[in-house]
Amino acid sequence: MTNIFIGGAWPYANGSLHLGRLASLLPGDVLARYFRAKGDRVLYVSGSDCHGTPVAVQAIQEGVTPGDIADRYHAEFAECFEQLGFSYDLYTRTDQAFHHGVVQELFLKLLDNGHLYRKTVLQTYCETDRRFLPDRYVEGDCPVCGSRARGDQCDACSTILDPSDLTNRICNICGNPPVERPTEHFYVSLSHFQAELADDLSNAQGWRDNAVHMTRRYLEEGLQDRAATRDLTWGVDVPVPGFEDKKIYVWIEAVSGYLSASKQWAAETGGDWESFWRKGQGEVTAYYVHGKDNIPFHTLIWPALLKGAGDLHQPDRIISCEYMTLEGKKFSTSRNWAIWVPDLLSRYQPDSVRYFLLANGPEKRDADFSWREFIHSHNGELLGAFGNLVNRTLVFANKSFGGKVPEGSIFDEWQGRVDALYRQAGALIEEGRLKEALELIFSVVRLANKYFDERKPWIQVKEDRSACGTTLYTCILIIANLANLLQPFIPFSCDRIRDFLSLEPPAWKWCHVPAGRPIHGVELLFERIDPSRIEEESRRLGELSL
Repeated sequence: MTNIFIGGAWPYANGSLHLGRLASLLPGDVLARYFRAKGDRVLYVSGSDCHGTPVAVQAIQEGVTPGDIADRYHAEFAECFEQLGFSYDLYTRTDQAFHHGVVQELFLKLLDNGHLYRKTVLQTYCETDRRFLPDRYVEGDCPVCGSRARGDQCDACSTILDPSDLTNRICNICGNPPVERPTEHFYVSLSHFQAELADDLSNAQGWRDNAVHMTRRYLEEGLQDRAATRDLTWGVDVPVPGFEDKKIYVWIEAVSGYLSASKQWAAETGGDWESFWRKGQGEVTAYYVHGKDNIPFHTLIWPALLKGAGDLHQPDRIISCEYMTLEGKKFSTSRNWAIWVPDLLSRYQPDSVRYFLLANGPEKRDADFSWREFIHSHNGELLGAFGNLVNRTLVFANKSFGGKVPEGSIFDEWQGRVDALYRQAGALIEEGRLKEALELIFSVVRLANKYFDERKPWIQVKEDRSACGTTLYTCILIIANLANLLQPFIPFSCDRIRDFLSLEPPAWKWCHVPAGRPIHGVELLFERIDPSRIEEESRRLGELSL
């Protein structure tokens, strides 16, 4: 049995989740559900990033406290993830005493081990607002690509920045140009880990190509030491005398949430966090699931912090998604050009959302969400292929065999095909190739529908009842195993199939259903969405955007 750690990226608690962000988080739940079904020990954690500068900026704009903003969106995130079936072992938040304590402990370990040093630097200061500006409070032109960027990172080219790197800078609070003033901070010696991290990259397995290419680019440019503290009022206190008016920089604090959430889970459940983190505690594979913009934090910064702290397990698999666009254009929260997850879930089934994002999402390249593709995906694949197979098989068995699984035997061809599907789809999931795994499973769904059509049970039931029983028995066994194979992807529909057939909890192995078992309460898994909704939703999107 392997210990599987899965760390899902922590969304900023400064606004509602949109579909692009959800697309980068969903693979984590697929991995967690798969490995649990396989019989491995899984710890799947994440939480809301409540200390990020975006939260403080939003609070200023609304005239409330950062805690008010964090409370609002953390509650919304938790509700969305529950509705979507995310199976976190713990979904927590960073503005808690437990998290603060773990982050401070890590900070002091880095200090004791000689990986933090003091340095007086010039930091951006707004004379209008009379305050030092966190990096995200500063906006300017990126020195690499020229795009408009924040003071910590350019979204256009993913370059990690300092505010001093930007030209044509303004303060995001008042819009005036800032100045620079001296202030003392702790810095992390990232440059000391250059050679080790380069070796890790050369030996990396299970990283997506975008993570490999971007990490190599940073290493070739040479890692720069980064500030570990900032002049802030919202965040984790620096546990060092003389730094009472400063906070630990969020880029250290947020990634440390993976460790603090693991320890919190253990404290609340009696679980063993060390078996997922300590070297020598057993076989561990650690997956990190996030968007392309978070790659350097998971392939360079977090590994460097773990190395600096001591004997903590490094990331193994980097599942980093590309970007998702909306109707051919980039998501824009400021212009409301977005599909907001709470709104989407108020009108569509969670499995429809999950299926589309996993079958058509930005796994290896940028992908586009369009209402036309979403509705056609639901009607043509979920309803037309999978839902149709389940409904017509179980309804026919109910009607023709007294509501029970008929007597029959499954052909060796189908037994072998399904056994191979467990092996092949499982291998693809473990490699993070979820789109290929889902397509492979649906190829068997289509073959099963073809088998049903070719066997013509509606004729067999009149001419050869035994042959009809074998047809339906075979299809029911296929459906029962599809409920296992598709559980990581579309869990709600698969749970309903379990109810129909009184199946055991999902396992990644052959599922048998005995003849004579009652079939309960069969109903449609999916309802058809009227194609007229395509125009309605497109018009609605245009009206809501600015």
